[in-house]
Amino acid sequence: MNNRKVRVRFAPSPTGPLHMGGVRTALFNYLFARKNNGSFILRIEDTDQSRYVQGAEDYIIESLKWCGINIDEGIEEGGAYGPYRQSDRKEIYKEFAERLIELGNAYYAFDTAEELEEMRNKLKAEKSSIQQYNAITRRSMRNSFTLSVEETTKLIDSDTPFVIRFKMPENEEVIVEDIIRGTVKVNTNQLDDKVLFKSDGMPTYHLANIVDDHLMKISHVIRGEEWLPSLPLHVLLYRSFGWEKTMPEFAHLPLLLKPNGKGKLSKRDGDALGFPVFPLEWTDPKTGEVSNGYREDGYFPEAFVNILALLGWNPGTEKEILSLRELTSSFDLIKVHKAGAKFDHEKAKWFNHQYLAGKSDQKLARLYQTILKEKGITSDDSFVINVVKLIKERVNFVSEFWEQSFFFFQKPGEYDPKVVKKRWKENTPELLSELKKQLDVLEIFNHDNLEKTIQDFLEEKELGMGQVMNPLRLTLVGGGIGPGVLDIVELLGKQETLDRIQAGIDNIKKE
Repeated sequence: MNNRKVRVRFAPSPTGPLHMGGVRTALFNYLFARKNNGSFILRIEDTDQSRYVQGAEDYIIESLKWCGINIDEGIEEGGAYGPYRQSDRKEIYKEFAERLIELGNAYYAFDTAEELEEMRNKLKAEKSSIQQYNAITRRSMRNSFTLSVEETTKLIDSDTPFVIRFKMPENEEVIVEDIIRGTVKVNTNQLDDKVLFKSDGMPTYHLANIVDDHLMKISHVIRGEEWLPSLPLHVLLYRSFGWEKTMPEFAHLPLLLKPNGKGKLSKRDGDALGFPVFPLEWTDPKTGEVSNGYREDGYFPEAFVNILALLGWNPGTEKEILSLRELTSSFDLIKVHKAGAKFDHEKAKWFNHQYLAGKSDQKLARLYQTILKEKGITSDDSFVINVVKLIKERVNFVSEFWEQSFFFFQKPGEYDPKVVKKRWKENTPELLSELKKQLDVLEIFNHDNLEKTIQDFLEEKELGMGQVMNPLRLTLVGGGIGPGVLDIVELLGKQETLDRIQAGIDNIKKE
């Protein structure tokens, strides 16, 4: 690694909700910055105004905040190298595009859409292996290479639409070292003369990100694998400006793959398999379509971050549950894999369970109280804490608490017919009535006394455990669900238990 101060950037486009792959890119940049006492910068790359989506920028910022990825410089934070939104930097790009022309490394092109289509069709007809605007085809197009200086000036002065294209060198090997990929080598004959400045007065991604990275003193560019084909052009742009000595180091992260490993993970995959691909819920401003988010689906942000960190990287140990602090101390770009990382949505639930189980019963009870209040249920905090203790190992999400414990807050309104058919025998009402009498005389209604009383009852009647405990559970919860029966009885308390047993005796009728 070079000796420059570490400055990294996450530079998303506000074209819609932030994909979890984008969050992972932000996370890896953040971890690298923190590990090396550097700065993490958020830059919004909105040069393509035709794809701008209302609300996307705010969504990106909120997503990072939810994940605990703190921004050092950005739109809200400010900084010495702003503005941090590319649409606010338009004049800067124009100046640098014109500088490339002065250096002989770019040129004006006045070709119309029809002329470009004609060129492509001609190459197709000739069955050319490379059908693009390049060192060969530029010689027959309308640009400042084929036009005189006077003609070029006249076209510009008459407001004829033009773009500025990069002059790709002919037959040159571009060699660059990628921290993750190793040596990347490409011949320039395979590359086209990319548009750097568009006719609408905005730069393309290629020019804007190079200029911004240089002016913002970015030391390392850590981005997705999809940008690897652009790497040779970006290296050539640095050379063309004479910025080789300050060129950042590059690291291209592996793709996030579908659960089956075949292809890039998309929203369609998430919809088909029932999991989100966005950190937060997103409502499309045009269609009104709502897409699920990990936050709204009940994931803890620290679990979501832990999941993402281990997609394409690991600390070299067997440990999987890692806090943001532990991730920071362990992170190393050298340990990032080249191969794509399969996303396992079932393992994601396991991660959330680990974080849920690790939280205090008091914290979980507060979260559960919110759900109970929404249902119009008022319950004592200590009672809810005891409920949470019994059920938290049985769930992956706080949202599942109700399904696992509703019977603690409301008496059974009906009884599961399948359980009744299987567990409720002809002599069950009589057995439960006798057991009820035994429980009624218990002065101390705790787990140990309950266990001894029921065990003595079973031995006296020469009964198996299931003959009493299964129908007893049925009267208490209305079915065959829940934690241990004795735990339920102890928490419900004496009077509530006796009332429910009697209600079951009175109301359960076997068909």
